[in-house]
Amino acid sequence: MSQYRIERDSMGEVAVPVKALYGAQTQRAVENFPISGRSIPRRMIGAMGLIKKSYARINREMGGLEERAAAAIVRASDEVARGDHDGEFVVDVFQTGSGTSSNMNANEVIANRAILILGGELGSREIHPNDHVNRGQSSNDIIPTVLHVAAFSALRADLLPALEALAASLEEKERAFDGIVKIGRTHLQDAVPIRLGQEFSGYAAQVRKGMDRLKAVEPRLAELALGGTAVGTGLNAPEELPEKVITLLAEETALPLVQNPNLFEALASKDALVEASGALRTLSVSLTKIAEDIRWLGSGPRCGLGEIRIPDLQPGSSIMPGKVNPVMSEMMLMVCARVQGNDLTTSLCGQGGRFELNVMMPVLGACLLESIEILSGACRTFASRCVDGIEPDAARCEEMVERSLALVTALAPVLGYDRAAGVAKEAYSSGRTVREICEADDILPASQLQRLLDPRKMTGTSRPLPKTRR
Repeated sequence: MSQYRIERDSMGEVAVPVKALYGAQTQRAVENFPISGRSIPRRMIGAMGLIKKSYARINREMGGLEERAAAAIVRASDEVARGDHDGEFVVDVFQTGSGTSSNMNANEVIANRAILILGGELGSREIHPNDHVNRGQSSNDIIPTVLHVAAFSALRADLLPALEALAASLEEKERAFDGIVKIGRTHLQDAVPIRLGQEFSGYAAQVRKGMDRLKAVEPRLAELALGGTAVGTGLNAPEELPEKVITLLAEETALPLVQNPNLFEALASKDALVEASGALRTLSVSLTKIAEDIRWLGSGPRCGLGEIRIPDLQPGSSIMPGKVNPVMSEMMLMVCARVQGNDLTTSLCGQGGRFELNVMMPVLGACLLESIEILSGACRTFASRCVDGIEPDAARCEEMVERSLALVTALAPVLGYDRAAGVAKEAYSSGRTVREICEADDILPASQLQRLLDPRKMTGTSRPLPKTRR
């Protein structure tokens, strides 16, 4: 038995693996783009299946497909959406910039699977990939829609819940650590006291603001290019078809999807996706700061800052017995570096709109979706395996606050800046604390000194800490 079957497209005959659901155009793309061995992401494939299913249902409703063919296409598209045929999506992500090869990959897989559902012969084109599965569509409006639906779905289903978990974990530490006074730091130098809970409140707020930025992008992600077909004019798409498809797709995805009010913008630019990537980049900057602070605060265990204890998760050295490293922070830093690199690629791809079409969409989508995926996993893991297990070292915090020269700041309004600076210099040169210098030199009455050098009072008043923020 031959390992190949012969399929045909507009350019002639092509030998296709005998059992493959894909067809001639996909095979040509496989041969043309032996680049990375990576296909488009799963979420793009899933979105493709949902979109093709919706088109088949509406084309049947509007009389563009007969019942038997439409039912088979709907069933095959459902299977693609579920991931049943991911192995058939073999076109490299580095391909034609419109994503036409991946769109035809989907059309051929769905067409051939529908043929088998109807009991036909694989490759017979009884269900045609262009005439039936791609009816009323163009790769130029399908691929932008795929990217928007995939990114919007991933944000809603994966990243926002992961960020909610991380924010809640940080807020729990904010509440638990509110009574612990520690030394603040600016320029990596000692500053006035702060409560450990206040420090963690800043981290939690960064995550919450990152969520707000992502949610702010949603209205632009909700706008779809469907109906633009080749250049935005809607040629070959019946007037009511795109609107009906979008309504159905919104029901399928539970997303507030609408048609972009300007289909020329929808095809030619990818500004909404670039905006989303920018929000992810900003989030990665926030997460980098949080992860760096936590590993610095937990540095030691004896010769570092050591103000918090982070969970011991695994041996940290192949040569130094007993060494344990801040692996969760390091994981997060690497993820954030990747996201920032992906954002640069996404921005460059976003500039790839030439006249009526952007021609760098597959890689743009892959980078954006990878950023969402790895940030989702990193935030969930960082929350559960690092933040949830953080414990304070209250004694260490108290010791460093008392030794800090910055306590003298509270004396400046009484002593004046210059005299207070002299106290600090004397404390530093003598190795004594600010309190000890003041007591030894009888600079202020004991009761006033005790009141002024109360570290807790230097951190401001406590505010109510609700159990949940939103």
